[in-house]
Amino acid sequence: MTARRPRVHQVLATLGYGDAIGHEVLGIRRVLESAGFDSEIFVETADPRLEHVTTDYRGMVGAIAPDDVLVHHFSIGSRASRTAYALPGRMLLVYHNITPPAYFLGVHKDLVKLCYRGRRELTAYIGRAALAVGDSAFNREELEHLGFPATDVLPVVPGFSHLDVEPNDLIAGDFDDGWTNVLFVGRVIPNKKFEDVIRAFHAYRTRHNPRARLLLVGSYSGFERYLAMLQQLIARLGTPDVHFLGHVSNEELTALYDVADVFLCASEHEGFCVPIVEAFYKRVPVLAYAATAVPATMDGGGVLFGTKDPFEVASLIDAVMTDRAVEDSVIASQDAALERLRRRDFAGTLLAFVNRLLAGAPQPAPEVAWDFWSQFDLAERLEELRQFRPALYRALPDRMTEDGGRMTEELATSTIAHASAPPSAIRHPSTAIRHPPSAVRHPSSDQ
Repeated sequence: MTARRPRVHQVLATLGYGDAIGHEVLGIRRVLESAGFDSEIFVETADPRLEHVTTDYRGMVGAIAPDDVLVHHFSIGSRASRTAYALPGRMLLVYHNITPPAYFLGVHKDLVKLCYRGRRELTAYIGRAALAVGDSAFNREELEHLGFPATDVLPVVPGFSHLDVEPNDLIAGDFDDGWTNVLFVGRVIPNKKFEDVIRAFHAYRTRHNPRARLLLVGSYSGFERYLAMLQQLIARLGTPDVHFLGHVSNEELTALYDVADVFLCASEHEGFCVPIVEAFYKRVPVLAYAATAVPATMDGGGVLFGTKDPFEVASLIDAVMTDRAVEDSVIASQDAALERLRRRDFAGTLLAFVNRLLAGAPQPAPEVAWDFWSQFDLAERLEELRQFRPALYRALPDRMTEDGGRMTEELATSTIAHASAPPSAIRHPSTAIRHPPSAVRHPSSDQ
């Protein structure tokens, strides 16, 4: 009898339409299927346009064998992620970065908690993942800093088929009139610093070119409060011709790139920033703030700036827009950077990682206590109290009783140590280590 070939599946919380992670997940599946692997995409939710290529994450249970590979796109506290943790199979963890929670203070309190907990929850996979990869060198450095022993980079090599479609000018047609169109594409969230883009545009429009407009493309769902803050800024500045266009289709997006004269990015935190290379592909000159992964993504193309002064940024925009030789030089640098990016062997790198895991021993289901994640969540809440409300933390009793279903504080705090231990070291609560780690000390030990 011929032995069954190991399967290579993917798991993630949500498969979105038109976003960078969605494109990467679909690209990974194409590579795996071309190499002859059976490959499913397990999700909690999916955009209706992509549901036909996905399987409900609960279908993983009983379907994943110890000799399979599970490509896990880490998500914050998702049921799919936590289910994958407890299943057999060699895990290849793909880290797309988690935005630092400080960016959401005063804007989205739930995301403050989610991002804080997500960054800590990632440490639970240190002993579970056979290999952890970032989709940029910046993301890999974060994994190494957290303590993952085996890390690498699975480079983002975006496909551009979503832009090679017939443009839909329903929106862009109104802006194809000889004015200078300053474009930014990205979800309307605080780390992308839309306020800095708006201030730079205001300076450009008032000092250099009154016949300019700003086109901001990206969903603001869930961030209506941040959107309102941006609109208040626009009103205070008295800046007209700023257009929030929301989420658009691929056909509308390619049309907007076609009418754009310059792409301006002021983001302070990016794991890669796919819209930058989309602008490269559409031959729109790019000016971007040099932060986190952006310089590596630009790779010598476009114009990087390190200033927060909107008037200096405005002068850079004007220098590119008023000198054809400068603009041509910027475009040439972007063409060269894009060519270097497209020469990267995404398929070969991915398959090398898969074969590396397949060469190792099969991974049986880890020994996970029935209430492991409950313990982890409680430990997170205690750690939040210790860091952000120390007086309340110090007021806790020496030992929290189990009255009402609460676990002992010793047991909860020990979870942090367990979270980064190999799964085989995770035991039933009755045998848990009795000494809490120094990361979360008893109030009496805080001086």
